[in-house]
Order: sequence, then C-alpha cells, then structure tokens
Amino acid sequence: MSGAALGLEIVFVFFLALFLLHRYGDFKKQHRLVIIATLLAWYLCFLIVFILPLDVSTTIYNRCKLAVNSSPAESNGSYVTLAPSKQKCFKPWSYIPDGIMPIFWRVVYWTSQFLTWILLPFMQSYARSGGFSITGKIKTALIENAIYYGTYLLIFGAFLIYVAVNPNFNLQWNQLQTIGIAAANTWGLFLLVLLLGYGLVEIPRSHWNGAKRGYLLMKTYFKAAKLMTEKADAEENLEDIMEEVRKVSESIKYNHPLRKCVDTILKKCPTEYQERMGRNMDDYEDFDERQNSYPSEKSLAKLHKQVIYSVQRHRRTQVQWQILLEQAFYLEDVAKNESSATRQFVHTFHSQEPENKIIQYFYTPTVEWYWECLLRPWFYRVLAVVLATFSVIVVWSECTFFSTKPVLSLFAVFIQLAERTYNYIYIEMACFLTIFFLSICVYSTVFRIRVFNYYYLASHHQTDAYSLLFSGMLFCRLTPPLCLNFLGLTHMDATISHKNTQPTAYTSIMGSMRVLSFIADGFYIYYPMLVVILCIATYFSLGTRCLNLLGFQQFMGDSEMTSDLIDEGKELIRREKRKRQRQEEGENRRREWKERYGNRDDSTRSRAVHTDQKESSFSETNASRPLSKYTRSNGRTERDRIELLQDAEPLDFNADSVNDDPLESDSGRYQPGGRYLSMSRSKIFDDV
Repeated sequence: MSGAALGLEIVFVFFLALFLLHRYGDFKKQHRLVIIATLLAWYLCFLIVFILPLDVSTTIYNRCKLAVNSSPAESNGSYVTLAPSKQKCFKPWSYIPDGIMPIFWRVVYWTSQFLTWILLPFMQSYARSGGFSITGKIKTALIENAIYYGTYLLIFGAFLIYVAVNPNFNLQWNQLQTIGIAAANTWGLFLLVLLLGYGLVEIPRSHWNGAKRGYLLMKTYFKAAKLMTEKADAEENLEDIMEEVRKVSESIKYNHPLRKCVDTILKKCPTEYQERMGRNMDDYEDFDERQNSYPSEKSLAKLHKQVIYSVQRHRRTQVQWQILLEQAFYLEDVAKNESSATRQFVHTFHSQEPENKIIQYFYTPTVEWYWECLLRPWFYRVLAVVLATFSVIVVWSECTFFSTKPVLSLFAVFIQLAERTYNYIYIEMACFLTIFFLSICVYSTVFRIRVFNYYYLASHHQTDAYSLLFSGMLFCRLTPPLCLNFLGLTHMDATISHKNTQPTAYTSIMGSMRVLSFIADGFYIYYPMLVVILCIATYFSLGTRCLNLLGFQQFMGDSEMTSDLIDEGKELIRREKRKRQRQEEGENRRREWKERYGNRDDSTRSRAVHTDQKESSFSETNASRPLSKYTRSNGRTERDRIELLQDAEPLDFNADSVNDDPLESDSGRYQPGGRYLSMSRSKIFDDV
C-alpha cells in the first residue's frame, strides 16, 4: 500500500475539481486555456488539503523511527520494537516513502505561486480584453499588468538594495526565498482570517435557517425582486449596446478596413440581433461615398469588450431567473404539502427535465413527502448543531494554539492523544475533518461573495472567464496559509510547538520563519485571534446592516425595505406561476384535442384520398368511350368551368413575389403579392 493512498487521492481530487469547474464554468463556450488554468489552480489547492493528513501521519511515523534509532532497539519486519518498553512503531497504511513528499510539495507549491502571481493575472486581462487579435490582447494584458507587476518589482528591488548596502545583513538565497514565502503567506493569512470569521458563523446559521420553510420562502421572494431588477437592467444595457453596434455596423461598410472587426463583434451578439442587423445592411454602398466620421480600432475594441460583458450578464440573469422560479415553486409546494392528509408529495408543475428512472423508482411521492416535510428540517437542525460545535472548537483553538504548556488547542490535544498509541487511521481522520472544515468555511465564502459585477461565481455554467481566473488566484493565495494555520492548531509546526522534532515535509519547504521573527512570533500567532471579533460581527450581521445603510438591499427581517421587496417578489412569482399554468392548460387542451379528433382527421383524410382515386379511375375509363356519349357530361363540365371563372379575380402578372407555402397555395385565397395561386389554368381544366 506504499504510495497507493497518494495515487488514489490524486485521481479523486482531479475529478472533484473537474466536477466543480463543470458546474460553474462552460466548457463549450469558454476558451480552453481559461478552463485549463482554472482547473489546474483548483486542482492544486484541493490536492494540498487532501494530501496534508498523509504528510502528518508519515511525519509521526518518522519521529517514532528517530526515537527508536536513538535508543536500543531491534527491527522486526514492518515495525520497530523498543527494547525497554516493548513499544511498537507500526508503519501506517498510507505511508509515503522518504524523498517523495518534499519533491511533491515543492512542485505543487511553486506551481500554484506561479499561477497566482504571474499567469492568472495576465490571463484575466487577456480574457477581458476587447482586442481582435492575439497580439492585441497580449499587448493590452501587458499594459494593464505593468502597474501591478511594477509595484512588486519596485518593493522587492528596494529591499534587495537595502540588504546589499547594510553590512549587518548577510542573507543567503534560501533566506531570501523564505522571506518571499513569508510575504505571500502574510498576505494570504490576512484575507484568510476575514473569510474564516464569516464562514464559521454563516455556515451553521444557513443550515439552521434551512430548516425554516417560511424563512426560505421569504428569502426566495426577496431574491426574486432583486434579480428582476438586475434582469431588467441587464436587458436595458444589452439593448443600448446593441444599438451602438447597429450604428457602427451601418456606418462601416463591406470594403472598409475595419469591417472584419465589426464582423467579429456581430458574431458575439445574440442571434436575434444578428438577424435584425443583417436585414438593415446596405453593403452595396461604398464607405467612401459618405463623408462620415468612422470609429477607431481602439473604440471598436472597447465596444467589443462591452458586448462580451453585456451578453454574458444577460444570459446569466435569464438562467438564474428560471432557476429561482423553480426553487420558489418548489418551496410553495412544500408549504402546501405539509398539511396533506394523504402524505404524498404533489407538485404544481411537472419537471421540465426527464427524471432518472432509478431515482424515480426509489424516490416516490410518499418518500419525498416524508423527507421534505418531516425528516429534512430535523436533519438540517442536527447538522447545524454539529457545525456550530466545530466552529466553537476552531475559535477556541485559534485563540489558544500558541500555548504549549499546558496544551489548550483542542485539535492539538486530539492529535497528541492519537500519537501516543500510533493510531494512524484516527490521526488521518482527525486531520482531514479539521482541515476540511476550515477549507469549507473559507472556500464557501469565496463562492458566496460578490463584488458588484466584477467578481461573481454563478452556478449552472454561468460564470465568466474573469471570475473563474480570479477564484483560482484566491484559492492559490489562501491555501498555503490555511495549511500552515492548520499545522499550528495541531502543534505540528515546530515554530508553534517550540520542539526540536522532525517537521512535516510541507513545513520544510516553507523554510524557517525565524528569519523574520516579528512575523513568526507576532503576526502568525496573534493575528488569528481577530477571528473572534469577526465571528461576533457576523453573528449580529453588522456587515449586512452597513451595506443596507449604504443602499445595497440585504435580507433583514426587521427592515421595511426588505418587507417591500418580499411583497414585490411574491407578486412576481404569482404572476409567473399564472403564466406557466396558462401554458400548461393550453398544452393539455391541444393534447386532448389531438387524442380525441386525431383518428377522425386521419379517417377523413384517407376517405378523401380514396374518393380522388375513384374519380381518377372513373375519368380514365370514360376517356375510351365515344365522344357522342359525352354530351351531358360536357355540359356539366362547362357549367363548372363558368362558375369557377366567375369566382376568379384578375391576375397580376407584374407580381414580384410568389408564395411557396403549400398550405396557403391550396387554400384558394387571394395572396397579397397579386397572384391567385390556386386558380391556375392547369388546375381548373384538369378534369377536361
């Protein structure tokens, strides 16, 4: 099993990152380089979280071996036995051989740092650029990142000059590398504590409120009102941008040098706007014939950027509106079914997507009623209590992990108790649950926060390329300090425990933080205590109240604005519900009509075909008879011809268009183009 656990986790984490990226990104429409860069960033960060518990268990076993080698002992197979106490150091099932983990962490860490500080910022500017060529986009990205990169180079250059001039400093390359790592981790830890303080309170509270059906329904109404405003704003913005595109398309003709740029912009527009603009184009006119002021390539690039943004925003609001409607309808169904005597869940509308037969077989209406109306609220309450307990343990440990005598950090107590008995399964499970909970609190906040329309992760493939790349940057900057904070909570970091023991492989690549003592002994230890203040502020919703005062509507139960938005959203949902009910009633009526009269129409059609065949056969047999016997029939044919000619209207042979619709041509009605298609000479005298 040596190394097998490492390989399994590497494969599992890859598919986990791929699944999450597929949920938020769009593999078909977004650029492949954006997908690959974001996937790599997410994958490396998730990999660090999942592999670190294996590093901890391997380090504990290596410490045991060092202790055995420093005392009289004898080797026995897969473990080492101490002579005095007969203590055994069992090799863990997930043991990773020496030399693999340092190389692995070095590759993962420096790759993630290259992504977050160099590649992803450049790709962000490249993705938002409105250039029409690769060279133009690269040029724009370099210009936008010149200030960003220049600031870091200026600070680093000033520091190097200060070190070179001052004789008291004698720094080696490893120490410079450690200073760079410490600077990056300091920035990440500053943001980490802010996100962690919000997640430790909001995640248990959201699950507790998830058990309240009335609360969820009111919040859904509130979201509907806000989303409708955003949806209307997106539609209005798209209309304005499309009007500018139309004017540019009409002014720049087919032989203008910038026409290729206009065609590129038109391809990014929605289909209905492309067709509308295509009908109004006069490409036969040369651009030299009109002395107009034409836009420059720079202004077209800016317009191209606006088109990409407005189309993406419009599409996202449309999809989110449909998802929110489904959620509101479902919550209303749950509220109605709670008082059902039959204990079977009844949906107002059938699902538009085909359901899985296996799920449909097991998840029956009765099972759905018991889960949604009885079990699910209690499940969410129990889960909220468990998560709140974890949050209290994390807050306590963050405030006391610097104390080594006595050990006050509960996570360190759990790991040290398991280390005495060398229970590696328990050690790995405890480490995994701890770091997994910390990661959920931090990463879920990254997925929830929204910085206006600048950064927003929207599910159902509605996240733009810029937000995906920005999330990859945040993950790569937050994960290393998160892991160091976890090792400090468990006292596996020698800087915290103040013990001369073998460090973990992950800590060894970070270098000794003693180079910067004010960071190692000050900022890293006392700054995480700020999480207590942030948790209190989140519990009392101070940030939400401040945003509400600034004019950004937030869901608050005691606010008059919130009540108005809830009423507005409730009316919007009711209106959409009536509209969908009318659509379903119309479809049901058409289905019933087809089922009731479909066979009759088929029999009528077959009867008409049979009559035509009999008439044609009758005419063929009568054609061989002498002409003298046709006196009466010829008279009737003449009368029919006269009646048909009386009904016919004069023909317009100057008509420009001919209607090719077979349904309209057989109806025998006069066409707007001036032709009477059904009364042609060939059809009038077919029986003659």
